[in-house]
Amino acid sequence: MTDALEQARAEAAAAVAAAEKAKQDAEAALARAERLATEAAASGAEQAEAEQAGAEQAEAEQAGAEQAGAEQAGAGQADAEQAAAEADVADAAADAGLTEPEPVAGTPVEGLPTPPGGPLDEVAVDVIRAGYGFDGPALELGALVNGEARVDVPVRIPLAMLNRHGLVAGATGTGKTKTLQVLAEQLSAAGVPVFAADVKGDLSGIATPGEASEKLLARTRGIGQDWSPQAAPTEYFALGGKGTGVPVRATVSGFGSLLLSKVLGLNDTQESSLGLVFHYAEQAGLPLLDLADLRAVLTWLTSDEGKRELEGLGGLSKQTVGVILRELITFADRGADAFFGEPEIDTAEFLRTAEDGRGIVSLLEVPGVHDQPTLFSTFLMWLLADLYNDLPEVGDLDKPKLVFFFDEAHLLFKDASKEFLAQITQTVRLIRSKGVGIVFVTQTPKDVPGEVLAQLGSRVQHQLRAFTPDDAKALRATVSTYPTSDYDLAEVLTTLATGEAVVTVMNEKGAPSPVAWTRLRAPRGSMSPTPADVMTAAVAASPLIAAYGASIDRDSAREILARKLEAAALDQRERTDAAARQATIDAQLKEAAARERADAKAVTAAERERKAAQAEYERQQKEFERAERAAAKARAGRGATTRASSGSRSSRAGSTGGLLGEVLGSSAGKAVVREVVKGIFGTLRRR
Repeated sequence: MTDALEQARAEAAAAVAAAEKAKQDAEAALARAERLATEAAASGAEQAEAEQAGAEQAEAEQAGAEQAGAEQAGAGQADAEQAAAEADVADAAADAGLTEPEPVAGTPVEGLPTPPGGPLDEVAVDVIRAGYGFDGPALELGALVNGEARVDVPVRIPLAMLNRHGLVAGATGTGKTKTLQVLAEQLSAAGVPVFAADVKGDLSGIATPGEASEKLLARTRGIGQDWSPQAAPTEYFALGGKGTGVPVRATVSGFGSLLLSKVLGLNDTQESSLGLVFHYAEQAGLPLLDLADLRAVLTWLTSDEGKRELEGLGGLSKQTVGVILRELITFADRGADAFFGEPEIDTAEFLRTAEDGRGIVSLLEVPGVHDQPTLFSTFLMWLLADLYNDLPEVGDLDKPKLVFFFDEAHLLFKDASKEFLAQITQTVRLIRSKGVGIVFVTQTPKDVPGEVLAQLGSRVQHQLRAFTPDDAKALRATVSTYPTSDYDLAEVLTTLATGEAVVTVMNEKGAPSPVAWTRLRAPRGSMSPTPADVMTAAVAASPLIAAYGASIDRDSAREILARKLEAAALDQRERTDAAARQATIDAQLKEAAARERADAKAVTAAERERKAAQAEYERQQKEFERAERAAAKARAGRGATTRASSGSRSSRAGSTGGLLGEVLGSSAGKAVVREVVKGIFGTLRRR
């Protein structure tokens, strides 16, 4: 492989040497021709001398062509042709002088002002002419400027290369929007649909024929443009109906969790959690149409009723849901609520052509977008992502299916997260194979991340200003990105006039074309905005207004979950009421049980007291009986003594009564009597 590389290098070096030799031979032949022509004009020499100069020039041309075995010999060939032409002019001048020779491109013509010398010699001019001489259809950008405009050196861009993306850059007021309009008009005429965001409102003039003026016609004649007024078929759109245009909306589910995560700046954990929410909503039949639907689902899945539905899927952290909800609220406050909803726009509407075969120019009216860059970038990225998902792989086409202009592209990348930039870079890289071209329009290339710039094939650079050290640094960085050229680009880029640009495009073989200082063509549409009443009438007459004009608020996740939450709240209230009733019943039962226990304890205490009294009674009864037996025994002993001495009936009676009284008068006797009385009247048992 190394030998092949060395051989290729050797062949390239030989070709370069041959080209240089051809160039030197041609220059020498040109010098001889000029000398001979001068001598012939001064001395009136014969025609033969001029013919000899022409023959020598032809020999030099043939020698140069034979020695230049590669494409690098093109410069020498061009010089040889130029020398031959100038020799012919010398021949004619040396002739009788009866006829005036036809002017050769790039040479002074009598009666016209002589153009001042430009930064390029004729060799470099011919290289540029050859570099933009494409065989296939191409868009006309303008004419080469070398001192003055060179009508004979048109600068073009192959139509097939528009899906390799591009950049239009330049300071404010240098003509970027008009360049965009020129490209859009020619794309439409070639049958290619165009989408562009009309940030400042002045691009709407593409729908109105332009007006001729002496200044305009003088400019167009100077670059070889056959100008005539013509309007392009145009459709106006507006985000969420805010502004003049067919409302453009997208559903949250159609937007997708991945892109929404990138826009919100979520980390990997939060992104996976949001993906889980989208999955649950789809499985549960909960349509996510707007941001309110998504917030409702997030709230539901962290509620006591909803969290059980994710138990088998891993569940959601309340902290993660809290972060997502806060980001969604901020996102909505920036105007995103207007974009999400139904009916969702079908991106195929941007791929339409008119009845005459011209591509329709879709203009998105976004007034005030500088205050809402997030909404602007969100919609554009969704549109590209949706196109990428819907369109089939087509490879390289003869012309793109759609060219997408990102006007004010710095708004797209303003405050964008790394994840969002990665998403943009990937989309730009891959969508080319779907037949979609992207052109970024911004003030300076540094507004576009390097990863995105690396994907761009063509560049139209208007004037750059270097008033500050940062500007000077940006200028040097811009110059370093251009192919090698004969220009002092640092000087040229700061001296370009309005409507001029430094151009380099991707040719039909995929290689960069030579750098060309170009005076750009004028748009055929109006350079002023289309009047508001005309735009309003065009929108009202649009065939799309019937399908997308009125918003639809159908049953979605928010309403479905609201009913679920209401049913859950009603069920909760019923459960609460039932629990309260049950608590009351339980309290009553508890109180009854307590009373029963108290009664039982009272009965038990009474029974114990009764038993104790009964035992006391029995004890005292026994004591009484013992006392009675003792008394009886005492009576028996006293009776024997009495019989022995004497006694009367009355004395016995008195003696017996005295003993009973003694017994009953004792404390034991009184207790016995009291208990006997209680037992008789029932007071003992009641206690």
